[in-house]
Amino acid sequence: MKRTLLTLTAVALISASTAFANQPTTSLEPTNYSIFKDVSSQVRNYTSFTVFDNVTASVDDGIVILSGKVTMPFKRNDIERRVTRVAGVKQVVNQIDVLPVSQFDEELRFRIARAIYGNPNFWHYASMANPPIHIVVEHGRVTLSGVVQNEVERMLARSLATSFGAFSVKNDLKTDAEMDAVLETLK
Repeated sequence: MKRTLLTLTAVALISASTAFANQPTTSLEPTNYSIFKDVSSQVRNYTSFTVFDNVTASVDDGIVILSGKVTMPFKRNDIERRVTRVAGVKQVVNQIDVLPVSQFDEELRFRIARAIYGNPNFWHYASMANPPIHIVVEHGRVTLSGVVQNEVERMLARSLATSFGAFSVKNDLKTDAEMDAVLETLK
């Protein structure tokens, strides 16, 4: 449960951490943290959200800012629609970019995904409904994001991603320990 909640990315938690610090716990109005959890759930449970998409969210006083990259234009609009329905959301600022259509990028996505999720060290992630490692490819440049158990997995995922001719590989994967530290600041 922890890993899938955090799959949305650490950036969302970090950017919203100051807003959560002084939230009352007995209020009838949803807190920024509870809105964030519901937004995260809406994105994760969206059936067209794949390991080739990455969406981050921040919440401040009911205003949700969505950013990231998705592979198809309809996903951008569908995610915004889903988030708009979350209780306590007053406004959604949709800054999600749509990745350009590219046969090279598409092939690179699939090769890297097969390499990572086909590796025995990542089989436990591959069997999840929402695998936590996201692979975003834009103009031949790869960004890995999400949450893995430890530094070894983070480095192995990067190593596997670099063997397919990408122009660059950016490793934004976070470890469980790093995410736990971020969550501690929100309490």
